[in-house]
Amino acid sequence: MRPFTTITALACKLAIDNIDTDQLIPARFMRRPRSEGYGNFLLHDLRFDTDGAPKPQFPLNDPKISGCEIIIAGRNFGCGSSREAAVYALADYGIRVVIASSFGDIFASNAVKNGVLPAQISEEDSERLLRADELVERRPLTIDLAAQTITVGNLVVTFSIDAVWKKQLLNGWDDIDMTRNEADTIARFAEQDAIRRPWMKPAGAPPPIHPRRGENR
Repeated sequence: MRPFTTITALACKLAIDNIDTDQLIPARFMRRPRSEGYGNFLLHDLRFDTDGAPKPQFPLNDPKISGCEIIIAGRNFGCGSSREAAVYALADYGIRVVIASSFGDIFASNAVKNGVLPAQISEEDSERLLRADELVERRPLTIDLAAQTITVGNLVVTFSIDAVWKKQLLNGWDDIDMTRNEADTIARFAEQDAIRRPWMKPAGAPPPIHPRRGENR
């Protein structure tokens, strides 16, 4: 997973509340392997008509924001079922940030694990962003994860994110990387615990291996 620091990109204004994971990727497309890419199925039934033609009025189909990497959505984005494929569709389409006043909890967690930033802002700031003249004119905005700011023109708003998720995104770490980062702490605990509770060690178990040197201590 690539680290997320700062990006400047076009944004799609998707001022719709309660976009759920079934809308993000309808279940019928999940029979396909991820290797084929899920980007074409993102918001499929909202983006396309029954004949498969793009709906010109749907914001994501606006040619002036082609290649956008940011979505500014309504409240409760990603609600519904826990399907991780909803995030796959966003990531495969090229979306790196979703800005909303609230998110489905499982969706937000899945987003971080796939390198997509769920930037939570207040409802007041959401309205300010959606009304910003720069976005009306399809100008790019800048997301700074370290500072937790969103900037477009002279408008700057802050967003919130869980501190652990922020650390993961800044470093490009998945959950395994987060555990490895604590390897020294884990090793020290194991050594101290072996002294405190020697009876806990299984019979015949080898001595602990130091994570840095890869040798028995």
